[in-house]
Amino acid sequence: MVSDVHGNAADLARAGEGADALICLGDLVLFLDYADHSRGIFPDLFGVENADLIVELRTAQRYEEARAFGARLWAGLDRNAAIEAAVRKQYAELFAAFPTPTYATYGNVDIPTLWPEYAGPGTTVLDGERVEIGGRVFGFVGGGLRTPMRTPYEVGDEEYAAKIEALGEVDVLCSHIPPDVPELCYDTVARRFERGSRALLAAIHRVRPRYALFGHVHQPLAQRLRIGATECVNVGHFASTGRPWAMEW
Repeated sequence: MVSDVHGNAADLARAGEGADALICLGDLVLFLDYADHSRGIFPDLFGVENADLIVELRTAQRYEEARAFGARLWAGLDRNAAIEAAVRKQYAELFAAFPTPTYATYGNVDIPTLWPEYAGPGTTVLDGERVEIGGRVFGFVGGGLRTPMRTPYEVGDEEYAAKIEALGEVDVLCSHIPPDVPELCYDTVARRFERGSRALLAAIHRVRPRYALFGHVHQPLAQRLRIGATECVNVGHFASTGRPWAMEW
């Protein structure tokens, strides 16, 4: 199982070795690498110095200044066309690396409308849907909640909660973002809380799945903790580790 792939196609091609299936919890796209500002769509278009500055502004949570700075850089360019072309290039490489079978859902930086063009017959894409894998029922909830970052696939709280409700009873609850638990939402390197979902937390209490699996927070205060009968696990920042997390029953 992997999450937050962010362009790491080389390791993704090996991630399913020895497993019955690969599960991907989203964020395939690398827009800007906060550890290496020379990598990603943004520095490819605008250079490393501009990437340094926008990371500085976002890290300081000066989001309005970051948006204004970005708007000046994009002025005169067709933003949507440039981003789509770059994302398509990444998706072509990343989806080709998925083994068969792969079960995947979207991250908050992904562009769901493009996935049908790249997902081959061995890749099943699920969002607000469930599937049986190895005799267990897995439910998938993709994307993230709305934030000042305004990433591509953010939805309102009610829409997100409705996707969770549609799953019903599941053995494994798979999402991109974590449940709203401080230890799971706090990024120790970025020194900020990412948004978790109260609806996910409520579903864990109500449904009591064996596992709740997610990513999104790259360096969480706690990688795993137990809520009642449920083991909550951040499956890791695959872009930096290159290592999948193996689920054991």
